[in-house]
Amino acid sequence: MTSPPTSTWRQDSAGRQQAARYLLATPILTASREPERLALVRRHTAALKSMFATQLGYALVVEASFARLIKSPLPVTAPSRPARRQTDESAFGAMTYTHLALICAALLAPGVGDQILISALVDQVRADAAEQSIAMSDHISDRRQLVTALGLLLSWGVLSETEGSVTAWGERREDEALLTVHRPLLALLLPNPLQELMSSADAGEPASGDQPRRRLRRRLVESPVVFRVDLDDEERDVLSRERSELTRHLDENFGLTLEVRAEGALAYDAAGTLTDVEFPGSGAGSAKQAGLMLLDRLIVSLAPGAESQVLIGEVNYPGVLVSWPEIDRLISELINENKKRWRAAYVASPSTLRADVVELLQSLDLVRSVADGLVVFPFGARYRPSITAGPATLFEVNS
Repeated sequence: MTSPPTSTWRQDSAGRQQAARYLLATPILTASREPERLALVRRHTAALKSMFATQLGYALVVEASFARLIKSPLPVTAPSRPARRQTDESAFGAMTYTHLALICAALLAPGVGDQILISALVDQVRADAAEQSIAMSDHISDRRQLVTALGLLLSWGVLSETEGSVTAWGERREDEALLTVHRPLLALLLPNPLQELMSSADAGEPASGDQPRRRLRRRLVESPVVFRVDLDDEERDVLSRERSELTRHLDENFGLTLEVRAEGALAYDAAGTLTDVEFPGSGAGSAKQAGLMLLDRLIVSLAPGAESQVLIGEVNYPGVLVSWPEIDRLISELINENKKRWRAAYVASPSTLRADVVELLQSLDLVRSVADGLVVFPFGARYRPSITAGPATLFEVNS
């Protein structure tokens, strides 16, 4: 038996890695929306199933019309990644999640076929809501919540619009819409019992039998940064003793580069494509630009390191606490310096800018919001910028 040519092996390896990256970024791929990406995943199905199970403890389901990567829950210390509205990218609130759950339950109800009128679906949702004492009406606000939840299912490929449109129904421009249900995919949205997921998340402990190497790889792949204090003894031992092997696995399978620091570690993508939060990004006057500039001033003035500690809850994290009045002063200072280039809404409302900047930096685990102020973590030093002011402000990040 002869070995395959080196060029063929490299092409297969690159293809598997790219397919894995697609699935990490978009755990649901459908033939209707991402035909080329799904085709690549299907080409490497066997290898991907084995790799994801071994490396991360994830299950991969691949069918002719879709692929679904079923991820394990992350620790409670990991930053949240809420679903977001397509219109303004604002995070789902509790009621939107409630509408989403009610819609999925209605679609899974006995007797519901592969197609359903939106009026029948909404009637079932409202009936189920009433049974659970959840207030719901035909008011425009409730319609918008329904449209947002339905829009997410449409974007996932769980639903498709056969006749009419959900948006037109929500705006009362159409009385009806016919939806087609992708049942095999619908059943995989929540593959594990909800009680099992909730009990695991509440405990904040690794699942029984889960290996420390796998847990650590999962943290590094899914989280922007990993703090040593958040690791258990076994995970810290893997990070210290098996760094070379860990580096190789992350690079070969996902194209990620491991960086280990005194305060923890991170696996970053040099290409910058494997992320759900692009930072620093581009665009004058954005929260990303303001966040980068605020972070720079905080890092320069405070120089947070692994030796500086702040108690958050019951855990000492490496970082420095900055009071809210000081954060407000810096925000106002940045607005005054950049008011000709920044959005009018931010110039007029520093509190809005502060909220957006804090939300952004916290989602990247570069800061943590607490009652007394903002904890700035040493990881932020990676983003020390070189900024060129102009009509289209540019960033060069020293990472």
